[in-house]
Amino acid sequence: MKILFVSLGCDKNRVDTEVMLGMLTGSGHSFTDDENEAEAAVVNTCCFINDAKQESIDAILELAERRKSGQLKALIVTGCLAERYREEIQKEIPEVDEILGVTSTDKVVKALEETLKRNKLFSHKNYFDDVNRKPIGGMKRVITTGGLFNYLKIAEGCDKRCTYCIIPKVRGSYRSVPMEDLLKDARQLAENGITELIIVAQETTIYGIDLYGKKMLPELLRELCKIDGFRWIRILYCYPEEFDEELIQTIKNEPKICKYLDIPIQSGSDDVLRRMGRRTNNAQIRQLITHLREEIPDICIRTTLISGFPGETADDHRQTMALVRDMRFDRLGVFTYSQEEDTPAAVMPDQVTERTKTLRRNKLMKLQQEIAFEDATKMVGKTVSAVIEGRITDAEDEDGLSYVARTYKDAPDIDGYLFITGVQRELMTGDYVNVLITGSNEYDLIGELRDEFTE
Repeated sequence: MKILFVSLGCDKNRVDTEVMLGMLTGSGHSFTDDENEAEAAVVNTCCFINDAKQESIDAILELAERRKSGQLKALIVTGCLAERYREEIQKEIPEVDEILGVTSTDKVVKALEETLKRNKLFSHKNYFDDVNRKPIGGMKRVITTGGLFNYLKIAEGCDKRCTYCIIPKVRGSYRSVPMEDLLKDARQLAENGITELIIVAQETTIYGIDLYGKKMLPELLRELCKIDGFRWIRILYCYPEEFDEELIQTIKNEPKICKYLDIPIQSGSDDVLRRMGRRTNNAQIRQLITHLREEIPDICIRTTLISGFPGETADDHRQTMALVRDMRFDRLGVFTYSQEEDTPAAVMPDQVTERTKTLRRNKLMKLQQEIAFEDATKMVGKTVSAVIEGRITDAEDEDGLSYVARTYKDAPDIDGYLFITGVQRELMTGDYVNVLITGSNEYDLIGELRDEFTE
């Protein structure tokens, strides 16, 4: 069976997709990106914010038309939207044959084959296991990232219960994947040529606390660093209140760990943070960022903010602006608040207008743009390590070849790029090189090749 697989949402969803692809491949199925060739389709959905929800619905509806016309013999929907709106999907989009909950993705082969046996439209059998089912790792995956980098999902669910977030209801409580499973998974990725391993979860910093009675991320990182093949190990989704000195020193002292941290703070106002259900405050955020930079001077810190949270005042916004101005985050993203049903924040008084949310977001991004442009110019004259992403064929001239790359400060599909010009020899995608920074173009850097990267 040729299957069209549509994967939406975050990198954690991508891991689930790759595991399902591995299961389907192991059962003899193949894949296609061409809707006209596909005999069946699987959609792995997201519902984190309204835009993601709409994207998932649109993808399902488009494929439902193909299922209704007989072009597809099976249509399976899984992921967060499927978990959250299972009844609505079955009622409103009856062309969907099977709906799999977020902890039932291991049944994707069974769901497909049972649909094909029934050979009937509008005949459903859905699979929903306990949302708190214990996760397992170490399963065969089909790499979809192009072979340079990939993700290691170390836990499922979340216990933080921020008032704006639906994830704990959809994905359940925090459950760590056993370390032996993660190491098996990581070794398989390394054997498949992955050189950059990216650690993800709803929250990475408390990994292991449910299984081992203490935070085990430092120990996991040290074990991962022993695996041959990985050049860079990058950590995302670190909650600020969960840092301890062992984690900081592990990042500082392990050469393979990128000096890059993704630390979502969401606001600079204590009042807003309290209403969000966050477990930190402005002073603690400042103290952490300052300490990280003292211990690891070349650390790159990325963060995210939410503009226009219910009850956010002009003064709250000014406090957030001041935090960004003072802390000078290396990377920053701002999202306008999305009013998600079934969350405490959705029914809070003083909802902020869309216009105000957008204006505040734009002000924050303008400030960050100024900081980023200034910091980029300060990089001129420095030599950095980078990984080659590809060659720019339309930029070649008599001066040499041009390539696009990423530094350790740039996570894939999130941050900026480094453009290398005047290269006098062929480089391969995945090569690690040293580059002298010669200029910048807004968020991106421009440089010249110096030599191959050494350990």
